[in-house]
Amino acid sequence: MTRSPQSDSPNSDQPAQTPVMPTDTVAADRIEGGVVPGNLGSADAQQPRVVLWLITAVAVTMSLFQLYTAGIQPLGLFIQRPAHLGFVLVLAFLIYPVFGQNRPRGALGWVIDTGFVAAGFLSGVYIIWNLDAIIDRAGWWTQTDIIMGIVCTVAVLEASRRAVGLGMTIIGGIAILYALAGARGALPALGEWMPGILSHRGANTDRLVGQLYLGQEGIFGLPLGVAATFVFMFVLFGAFLEKTGAGKFFIDLAFAATGRKPGGPAKAAVIASAGMGSISGSAIANVVTTGAFTIPLMKRLGYKPKQAGGIEAAASTGGQITPPLMGAGAFLISEYTRLPYIEIVMVSIFPAVLYLGTVYLFVHIVARKQGMQGMSAAELPVVRQVLAAGWQFIVPLLVLVWLLVNNISPMRVGFWAIISVIGVAGLRGAWTLWTGGPLTGARMQASVWRGVRMIFESLELGARNAVAVSVACAVAGIIVGVVGLTGLGLKFSSMMVALSGGNLVIALLLVLLASLILGLGLPVTASYIVLIVLVGPALHTEFGIPLLIAHLVVFWYSQDSNVTPPVALAGFAGAAVAGAKPMETSVQAWKFAKGLYLIPAFMVFNPEIILGGPVPIVLWTGFTAILGLAAFAAAIEGWLFGRMDNLSRIVAIPAIIALFWPDLRVEAAGALVLIVVLGVNWLRSRQEAAANRAVRS
Repeated sequence: MTRSPQSDSPNSDQPAQTPVMPTDTVAADRIEGGVVPGNLGSADAQQPRVVLWLITAVAVTMSLFQLYTAGIQPLGLFIQRPAHLGFVLVLAFLIYPVFGQNRPRGALGWVIDTGFVAAGFLSGVYIIWNLDAIIDRAGWWTQTDIIMGIVCTVAVLEASRRAVGLGMTIIGGIAILYALAGARGALPALGEWMPGILSHRGANTDRLVGQLYLGQEGIFGLPLGVAATFVFMFVLFGAFLEKTGAGKFFIDLAFAATGRKPGGPAKAAVIASAGMGSISGSAIANVVTTGAFTIPLMKRLGYKPKQAGGIEAAASTGGQITPPLMGAGAFLISEYTRLPYIEIVMVSIFPAVLYLGTVYLFVHIVARKQGMQGMSAAELPVVRQVLAAGWQFIVPLLVLVWLLVNNISPMRVGFWAIISVIGVAGLRGAWTLWTGGPLTGARMQASVWRGVRMIFESLELGARNAVAVSVACAVAGIIVGVVGLTGLGLKFSSMMVALSGGNLVIALLLVLLASLILGLGLPVTASYIVLIVLVGPALHTEFGIPLLIAHLVVFWYSQDSNVTPPVALAGFAGAAVAGAKPMETSVQAWKFAKGLYLIPAFMVFNPEIILGGPVPIVLWTGFTAILGLAAFAAAIEGWLFGRMDNLSRIVAIPAIIALFWPDLRVEAAGALVLIVVLGVNWLRSRQEAAANRAVRS
């Protein structure tokens, strides 16, 4: 059994043989999935052996429980969710000591952590054990109910401080204080400080605990429900792929496909992040895993350190919006909109391709501007050899897609995808055993032991990786519960309409600003949950944006804290790996990730790209989206086929804006102008190339 897995990020997918990251990546480690790869080992080194064994036992038991409920016997809402939370809280307090991971607990630490472990365990068990009595009481709570509700809420907030970060704990605490403030609340004096539009009558402790702990609109609400079912199974699926070496396979395949092209390592970073995004969803995990290979090669090829880190951050953010997992977003959107999960996945493919294509184009333009060449064939893996060594990683993905297309529950899909990983890994191991030499008892025993160890390591890693995202969803449930209890969502919507003056563009800018502010303290998934509860109703009912598009816009904008200064968490991670200044790297990431801001706006003004329609309209919308993004990248960099003059760049900007206008004539005029501008750039580049050839000859 391993005591120091390579990664403790819920969506990390780097194979076990990946080199350990530089220790300065710890600056960006607490987001969405706990700690970045390479830091867990040093943290575990501070833990006594008995605690490590206890963590393994709890984690493996949790994963087996989740597999049982996903593939054999589903459980009810108020059994599955409390059991999941109990496991998660116990793991959180075991993995993350009260005074930090790099310090011994000490006597006081053991006393505190033992108390919190007990609190986490009881938080789940109390609901399950007393479920019938709690349902019968239906609002007439006992004193024990209230005490256990307070204990659970405190445990969730403390687990958030340890596993996610202090910012989210503070936001959760502020939400609770807001609920208690008011004339009829437990803190009436605090209500006097509330501005008029934010004031409410307040809630007493019993009512708040009933909302947050004893109902299904608080801690055990939809966010934790999604984390406890769909998300966990795909996180566990990613852990199995990681332990069998899928990360290395995707990176090698990306390098084999693009390595010889100008800026090859940077293009490989984009493709590898997209490949990992199909089983992952954490931008930080993508940065520190793929970036360990791609960033040094980009620097060697001629990219500046800040450019290399920014490219990797922008590309890795694409993993958050790439189906099927989308950083848990696809599951949440499906649950909130009541649309089939496979429908969310299908409509998200083209926007994800647009985003990754835009980053790829930026990378290509920078490489051409700086006269970079690709890597030599001798430095690159061969596609045929990569596929021969890693074909087994494609099979589970095909199984996953086939099951989704056949409308199987995502939770059951995750179960069978994991079984398929184990199956193909076993077949691969048997083939290696058969062809690798004499079939002796010792070799068979060693092979079986490796397989068993891989399964147990994957079960442990999957549970570890789920801790932070599940804790974040539990705290998000607190915030959502307070929003529902106080009516804050309706008030926030009214504020949004008032501030925007009914202008849709201003409203979208306000959403973008709110997402950036929330990103200071919340992980991406939690930021989306809170934002959609606050601004989703206004976008849909007041501004007329279709429900699915409203959710996609909020989800895309909730990613901006990964790449937008001054937050830019993925940018900070990229800077740490690249050895560059964090803010300069973040500015580069922000530049390369411009599609993150433009594509959602394009969805709003051209809904056919998501909702479909007549084939000619859909094709036209797709064409204008590609044209607009390509022209935007060219105008920003001043280069496409060759150098663009300033007049062409200036003319391109209003033409790009015209493509967003929901009027076919305006769109056609903008497209025509851009075709002319880009056509002139192509002709001039051909003429310059011919003149250069003539001079050389």
